[in-house]
Amino acid sequence: MSIFKDKVLLITGGTGSFGNAVLNRFLRTDIGEIRIFSRDEKKQDDMRHDFQARMPEVASKIKFYIGDVRNKSTLKYAMKGVDYIFHAAALKQVPSCEFFPMEAMKTNVIGTDNVLDAAIDAKVKCVICLSTDKAAYPINAMGISKAMEEKVAIAKSRYSGETKICCTRYGNVMCSRGSVIPLWIEQIRQGNPITLTEPKMTRFIMSLEEAVDLVLFAFENGKNGDTLVQKAPACTIQTQAEAVCELFGGKKEDIKVIGIRHGEKMYETLLTKEEAAKAIDMGDFYAVPADNRDLNYDKFFKEGDVKRATIEEFNSDNTKRLNLEETKAKIASLEYIQNELNGVPNLV
Repeated sequence: MSIFKDKVLLITGGTGSFGNAVLNRFLRTDIGEIRIFSRDEKKQDDMRHDFQARMPEVASKIKFYIGDVRNKSTLKYAMKGVDYIFHAAALKQVPSCEFFPMEAMKTNVIGTDNVLDAAIDAKVKCVICLSTDKAAYPINAMGISKAMEEKVAIAKSRYSGETKICCTRYGNVMCSRGSVIPLWIEQIRQGNPITLTEPKMTRFIMSLEEAVDLVLFAFENGKNGDTLVQKAPACTIQTQAEAVCELFGGKKEDIKVIGIRHGEKMYETLLTKEEAAKAIDMGDFYAVPADNRDLNYDKFFKEGDVKRATIEEFNSDNTKRLNLEETKAKIASLEYIQNELNGVPNLV
């Protein structure tokens, strides 16, 4: 029997790439209902028509709720009878958050606080909060706001009662909404050079399916307050751009370097040195337990961690580095890319 059998799952920010991936994975299973919570009625209408056309026999399992994570009252209404939550609603674009940091705070921090408060009040069994590698050693407003989201989630887990709260942290999800590969494909088709920021920049890469796998792993194996990450590979931005050129007939010699954007790093980190010191190796994943010491500050002066000094962080420069052929194969395996190569429109 599936752990989701007859259960009600709510996805905040559910019209995005992650929400679509979850629907594609779950709709034909024995899950009872999937609630899509978001503030954009147009995206909800597009999603409704898409799944009614592609999966008419199960599309009635999807229920749509208009609301905003910034507004706790809309969350309370949507959470009645919910068993599980995947919290994906966020402002994710690094430059946008740099220019409007308070908007990032309202959605990513206050919004998460609202989601968790409403979930605890509704006695939701489990909430998985989706975070990002940019939350580790953050230097930009998006990463700082997501780091605070994680801190809020871990703090709430200490007194969440029946509600298990976990975070997942992952790197770049290829072909997700607003990501760079769809932009490059469009640039090639228009006969323009591919634009990239810095050739030597490295990034973790994963598919939407792997992002869903990470969330499900956290759901099934995470303990209250855990942060879970996948041991993802990485590649340079140059390698990724060349792979897209080879797949779609672009000219690698025309790749144009435009320089690093607002708030970008040369590499990203999935586990800080401090987290790596206490991380639990779970095969393809790491779990970082919450620090559940109390506010007896005397302990902080008497109990240290000698091990921490010998541990390295887990980042996109010291993980497995994919070469051009490996990167090309990973990109080519994506359903989004197959659709683009075969002339099939992509909703996301």
